[in-house]
Amino acid sequence: MNNKVISAEEAVKKVKDGDTVMVGGFLAGGFPEDLVRALVDTNSASNLTIISNDTGTPELSIYNLVKSGRVKRIFASYIGSNPETGRLLMTKEAEVQLFPQGTLAEKIRAGGAGLGGVLTPVGVGTMVEEGKKKIEIDEREYLLELPLKADVALIRAHKADEEGNLVINGSSRNFNLVMATAAEYVVAQIDEYVKTGEIDPNHVNVPGIFVDAIVKVGGNA
Repeated sequence: MNNKVISAEEAVKKVKDGDTVMVGGFLAGGFPEDLVRALVDTNSASNLTIISNDTGTPELSIYNLVKSGRVKRIFASYIGSNPETGRLLMTKEAEVQLFPQGTLAEKIRAGGAGLGGVLTPVGVGTMVEEGKKKIEIDEREYLLELPLKADVALIRAHKADEEGNLVINGSSRNFNLVMATAAEYVVAQIDEYVKTGEIDPNHVNVPGIFVDAIVKVGGNA
């Protein structure tokens, strides 16, 4: 059996200069706080691209990551709770790209599924369509949204077994599910660790084949 349990500090060593990092969660819900804090405190990688639904609040470690000057590009759907991300957007010290929330999720899902992109009517006729290819189907226009993938994904789950199968409770599933499939190296912060066979297969949200490392911490997911 391959033991996937490692420390947060060891897990974030996988992040290198220039990497793209996906961060799961919706504000504090399902957010891998310990993993991101370890990335801020113990890893000095720079020129990072961060893909996250939002960039958190000043109380969350992703705020400190954004403020560190180590992030060159941000893909998100909401940045209203992080004044530093808003400042970067205005000053252009970093590239900040905003997407409708569902579109961002679909771009990540497409990356994980090996698709060439997705077609969506969301954003047609608005600033969202700038620089994107439009395709007409049955007299309706769609935007071609290209897939997103990452070098590393930091996600959050409630429970994992020895094989890395994950259970993610309720709304904490948010972006954690699609990000688990769309990165080369996936780290899951978990609260409970059990032996293989103790999780009902019907309750598995992310199969262990997608999970490379598990970091056990306390608290609730």
